[in-house]
Amino acid sequence: MILLAAVWIIPLLAIGGATLDRVLTDAVTRNFDGQLDFALDAMIAAADIGPTGEVRFTRPLGDQRFSEPYSGLYWQVSAKGQEAFVSRSLWDRTLVPSTTDCRTTCRTNDARFKDEPLRMVERDVALPGAPTRFHFQVAQSTADLDAQIGSLRSVLLWSLSILGLGLLALAALQSIYGLWPLRRVSQSIAAIRSGTATRVPEDFPREIAPFVAELNELLQHNDEQAEAARRHAGNLAHALKTPMSVLLGEARAGAPDLAATVESQTAIMRRHVDHHLARARATGRRAASASRADIWPSLEALARTIARIHTGRGTVIDVDGDKTLAFRGEKQDLEEMVGNLLDNAALYGGGRVFVTVSATAGNAVILIEDDGPGIPADERERLFERGARLDTAQPGTGLGLAIVRDVAEIYGGTVALGESEDLGGLAVTLTLPAAA
Repeated sequence: MILLAAVWIIPLLAIGGATLDRVLTDAVTRNFDGQLDFALDAMIAAADIGPTGEVRFTRPLGDQRFSEPYSGLYWQVSAKGQEAFVSRSLWDRTLVPSTTDCRTTCRTNDARFKDEPLRMVERDVALPGAPTRFHFQVAQSTADLDAQIGSLRSVLLWSLSILGLGLLALAALQSIYGLWPLRRVSQSIAAIRSGTATRVPEDFPREIAPFVAELNELLQHNDEQAEAARRHAGNLAHALKTPMSVLLGEARAGAPDLAATVESQTAIMRRHVDHHLARARATGRRAASASRADIWPSLEALARTIARIHTGRGTVIDVDGDKTLAFRGEKQDLEEMVGNLLDNAALYGGGRVFVTVSATAGNAVILIEDDGPGIPADERERLFERGARLDTAQPGTGLGLAIVRDVAEIYGGTVALGESEDLGGLAVTLTLPAAA
């Protein structure tokens, strides 16, 4: 930021300084030329023709320097074929007339005098009664002009330099002071990494406050993810502890039905592992992105697939409702939840499944109804427990509804069981956050 300010300030000051130098130099030069013009006009006004045709002055010129040898201020009147009429200040020197037509005032710089550059104004004038035009010249040493310009440039250079340094110092102060809160954020993050703090303090300027709030929310989210991972690991370890103890005890006791025990306990462990893996996958996908999945295409594809799987039962799945809704989450999780519900409806129903999609309060609601025997109200909540099954005659693991509820809750959704008013069987209401 300081370098950017320098790259901007220095060229602007240089351009401004060059422009101001040009303006001031021109003003001083015009003032210098104005004095020479005044002296030239005074010469012409005082000039007259003598008896022998020479030029003479009817009154002396006002500046005393014209009478002091080598004073730096000179005049001269010349004409073709006549001796030049010069000021006493020229002494033994003469001015060289310009070769151009000077009927209007000519301005030139003359360096013929050693160590004394001159600024000269000239004009050709026809005096009354004179047969020829006279060439009037007034010259002055530019030493004073150069000194004035040098003094102005020195003041200008120092002023702009001080101004530039002041502006750069202010830019540096603004950058250091303005970025200081970010240094505090860095220090707070270092404190969190070292374990001496858990969150970034919120006493920051309002420009930084949103960033700090988002950072703290990210830290909170990471803590929740870590806590969820620890909880999942603990739950899985606790769930596997009992089957492993049973297997170990049966093995040590040399039980005759050890094979059957191993098979049953391994099935239990598999259910627990599948459940926790499904929940962990959904949690990871939810943390990794904020995706969206169109609901209608997934429903149609799942309905065709489930109907083919259960074609021997004559299962018919009808889908109706809002075709534009989208789920604010991963397509894979949507299909896992809806696929489990449709498979249950086809497996335990009487052959008809009706799916309705609707929107309410910013959520997408998927209602799945079947014409099966339904489930008593006092048994519905128990079905969400891992491994719980009411009909053990049908194949399954008892994890479908538990996985559906876990994945839905990860996304902030819900799943509820009820009774279908139209088909008379079970009605499952899956509520999920809708995408914009």
